[in-house]
Amino acid sequence: MKTLLVILLLSGNAVIWAFETCSNDDCKNSCNNRCGDKLDKSYSCQCNVHCERFGDCCNDYSICSYIDPGLNEVTHHDITVLYDCCQVTTKIYTAPDSCQGRCKEKFNKKNPCHCNKKCDKHKNCCSDYYELCGRGASNNIGEGQTGSRTDISKDEIKAVSEILYQSDLNKAAESDIKLNKQEMSQNTKKEDLCAEPLYHHVNEEIFKRPTFKAFIALLNNYDRKTGTDEACTHEHIEEQKIFLQQIMKTKVMKELFKFFHKKGLYKTEQEFVDDLNKMWFGLYSRSSGEQDSSGFEHVFVGEVKKGKVSGFHSWIRFYLLEKEGMINYYSHNYDGPWENYPDVLGKQFEWDYFHKEVGTQLIGSSPEFDFALYSLCFISRPGKKCTVSMGGHDICIQTYEWTKTSYNKGKKFIATAYPTF
Repeated sequence: MKTLLVILLLSGNAVIWAFETCSNDDCKNSCNNRCGDKLDKSYSCQCNVHCERFGDCCNDYSICSYIDPGLNEVTHHDITVLYDCCQVTTKIYTAPDSCQGRCKEKFNKKNPCHCNKKCDKHKNCCSDYYELCGRGASNNIGEGQTGSRTDISKDEIKAVSEILYQSDLNKAAESDIKLNKQEMSQNTKKEDLCAEPLYHHVNEEIFKRPTFKAFIALLNNYDRKTGTDEACTHEHIEEQKIFLQQIMKTKVMKELFKFFHKKGLYKTEQEFVDDLNKMWFGLYSRSSGEQDSSGFEHVFVGEVKKGKVSGFHSWIRFYLLEKEGMINYYSHNYDGPWENYPDVLGKQFEWDYFHKEVGTQLIGSSPEFDFALYSLCFISRPGKKCTVSMGGHDICIQTYEWTKTSYNKGKKFIATAYPTF
């Protein structure tokens, strides 16, 4: 039995609405209680803003036009596309505990902190209220701070990387992953020295964690061949936004922002996330002019250029492809000193008949930890080796800038980032 949608128009174009509810399977073809939901292929039609473009909206999609976004679990933000479809900046992210764009807003009990004059009295102001909204609010980055990368010392990088390591609450436990490392060799002859896969067991329950789930959703958005334009869709942009939102909820990324904020490099989380989005997801050409690559694709997904694998430094990606039979593990040439996760492993492998001579990966880390560690080194020591500390052990992270094109008046995209030894 169905309850009909009721819409009452009041003065000032206000709308009172009621959901149509369903008690049978026919509602799989309806937008009832689904407005704004992400693509779900188990349904025959969709109920988000992209369905109009793809022509797969449910027949009653019009009911979504009357829903107050404030009452939905999913918060929708405007997206402004600048110089290509994957370079999204404006309103891709709004920090829930920041006053960026919220000064003088009305009290809303759903907000964790507030940005109006009364917040001082009630002791519930956001941490950046006085900087952005109060007396002395300024557009400068940090009072008395220069915002120079050279201000960040080697000891500071090691100290903050150790904080990131200790903050990685989503990392795999020792029992979650069992490796079968087999042969250790300086193998440069494309020889398969290992009869068994590298991953003997992975507890895939960890992939249900929000940051893992958001990361995995990004892995099928790219064509590995350089020289082929990336098909960047609105769905891809939405998945990038969700990934950034999810990782910024974690202690790892909060600590990284706090460090850069104190150094004067970023004034707000909004600014920080916008810059991460551009440096990691901004497209550039590794071939003859096509928009065929990005830092994220190269580092975490992997590419094939001139018949060889390049990049590909994600253990999650490696495991998922090995499970599908697309990765043939050859041997390893480096095994880090860590007795729990994250660990570091250097290895040789074949990806669908394309060879990777040496590829290092953090093993068992969360997506936010990899993203944070590489971002720390790229922002602090671009194009150089950067010594970080994990559980009291040092490891170098090598980054390179993409120098042929840039964004925001000369800022560089990430070309690559990986552990080295």
